[in-house]
Formats: sequence, structure tokens, C-alpha cells
Amino acid sequence: MTSTMETPSSAVLPPRNLSANPELGPLSSKILPHLFKLYGCSARAEDFEFYSPDARFDDPLMSAHGLNQIKSAFYSMQVLFQEGRIVEYSIEETSTGEGSGLVVMDNKQNYKVWGRPFDVDSRIQLKVEGGKVVHHEDLWNKKPLWSDPSNGIFGWLGYSWRRGAMITTDVLMGRGKDPKGRS
Repeated sequence: MTSTMETPSSAVLPPRNLSANPELGPLSSKILPHLFKLYGCSARAEDFEFYSPDARFDDPLMSAHGLNQIKSAFYSMQVLFQEGRIVEYSIEETSTGEGSGLVVMDNKQNYKVWGRPFDVDSRIQLKVEGGKVVHHEDLWNKKPLWSDPSNGIFGWLGYSWRRGAMITTDVLMGRGKDPKGRS
């Protein structure tokens, strides 16, 4: 199932009726409203409920293991960026069983840091099992992560850097503790 949409430039979140959109599959319709809040730098504790407690998150900067590290990664965006939002996206969902499958979102993210906007073209891949995301990958420029231990010594070094960045971020962000006013 594929769906393509564009969010208005003034919108931080997609249309309110996103979960009722008949073009979205059952996994996408439950996850997307929360995903938009995560990438919109406005995450609250309930926006992480679609993750498995032992889920993984990988992007070119970090490799998070477990829900608390994932929370730290997204809560840190609220500290780093003045604004954030997904401005364009298309969704493809493949079901592999009840509550399981793969959701792929090709998207364009817009952020503002120190008053300067910048865009990131991305492919978000969500592996879902039993209704919960077990692996979330954010592939910038839609390219696979080269910093993976299976890619030789340089891949291992890159992965070690991403893990170190995540552990540092996790400590600085209170190990996934929900900020006051965000629970």
C-alpha cells in the first residue's frame, strides 16, 4: 500500500485525520501521528508507546538500543533544533502478519538551528512485530548506513562512534527520562 502526501509549510503535524486516512495501512495509521511529533521536536511520553522496550534506532549519527536511548535521541532534538517537521512524505506499508510488517516513509525533513533552516532527504524504515516497532532506521539521502560492524574495520569504527555518541547523548538527556511537561 502506497500513499503520498505533502504537509502545508506552516504545519508541524500532518492533518488531524491522518489515522482515519483510508490510503494508509493499519500499521502506518497508528504510528504516523506519533512519528510526526518525534520528528517535529514536540515528542511527549505517549509518542514512544509504539516502540518495543528493546527496540533499536539507527541513523548516521547514533545507534540507540532500547526505549530509553530512543527517547534520549528524540528528546535531544528538542534541545538542538528551534523547529523541526516533515514537510513531504510518501508511505509504503508491507504487512507480514497481524500487527507485523515494514513501514517505509520517504520524506523531506526541515529543521532550524541557530536561525538557519536546512533540509534532510530521508528514508525512514520501521520494522514492526506484534504491533510494536522493533527497529527504526533513518537513512539520510536514502543511502544505507556504512557505519555497520559488518562493513570491515571502518564500518566497525563508524558504528563505535555512533554508539559513543548515543551513550553520551543518553547521559546528557537523563537516560530517557521524560522532561517535565512532556509526560
